[in-house]
Amino acid sequence: MGYVVSNINLENQNPQPLSTAFESALATKKLGHFKGLSMVLLGAVLWGVSGTAAQVLFQRYGFNPGWLVTVRMSVAGLLLLAGVSIKSGLPATVAVWKHKRDAVKLVLFGIIGLLGVQYSYFAAIRYGNAATATMLQYMGPIFITVYIALRQRRIPTGVQTAAVVLACGGAFLLVTDGNVHTFSVSPQAVFWGLVSAVTLAFYSLYPQRLLHTYGSANVVGWAMLIGGVSMSFITPPWHFTGHSTFGAWWLVSFVVLFGTLIAFYVYIASLKFISASEASLLACAEPLSASILAVAVLHVQLGLASMLGGLCVLVTVTLLASKRPAT
Repeated sequence: MGYVVSNINLENQNPQPLSTAFESALATKKLGHFKGLSMVLLGAVLWGVSGTAAQVLFQRYGFNPGWLVTVRMSVAGLLLLAGVSIKSGLPATVAVWKHKRDAVKLVLFGIIGLLGVQYSYFAAIRYGNAATATMLQYMGPIFITVYIALRQRRIPTGVQTAAVVLACGGAFLLVTDGNVHTFSVSPQAVFWGLVSAVTLAFYSLYPQRLLHTYGSANVVGWAMLIGGVSMSFITPPWHFTGHSTFGAWWLVSFVVLFGTLIAFYVYIASLKFISASEASLLACAEPLSASILAVAVLHVQLGLASMLGGLCVLVTVTLLASKRPAT
């Protein structure tokens, strides 16, 4: 502040320009904040819609989840890396491969983290529905909370303990619809949904240093490509099964471009204008949009207990995002 004051001409000082400049800066900040909120909401909604689109592909057109993961990750990864190369240059794009330790971590992140969360999420949709799969995946913050508490050898706070209990109760209601004797969705859907939550926790915690060093778009682009290439050894993109129609391929294009590439880009870009905690809170629009579409478009039957369980999971995410533990 001293430097600014020392450069003001006190004899000709006019407070109005300073006031106008302050108001202009404040308006710009508010506009940027609104832009960030809008971007993260758009990304979350696109993720939710892509889950519903994937359900249609699996259950109506007979597509293989592994095949869709291969295509989705490979194409989106290549496009992300192309964008990074254009913006930052090729040397910056391939910098991670010059350090053996970081390269190994990137490969592990791509296979266990990104491929793990992508395949398990789509498998949960294949055996159940997009609404339940997305809600179960949002149990990920619970595993993050438990892991951090164990690693730091401390007892979780009251809010964190309440969130864990609430999430477990919500998951129980979600998968049983309140009936202790049966699942409201298949056991395979429950299994893969919980696997997606665990891999989401790994995906969120493991690559922090890589993201900070090489940039989010660069790291995720390589991880997507690694995951897609790895999955291609199991389900090659040329081994297609399903009903090939214009509608089906339009849905595939939507999942790859809007549900992956654009959704990720606007979410990452939003972090320039809002905090990570705000982004995490607004990301709850993903399970909400997936649930609304599943009920309204696909006529998925969600009982009162299941909806209450989903609400419990969303409240849990809100609590943990607002009280994000240190990692």
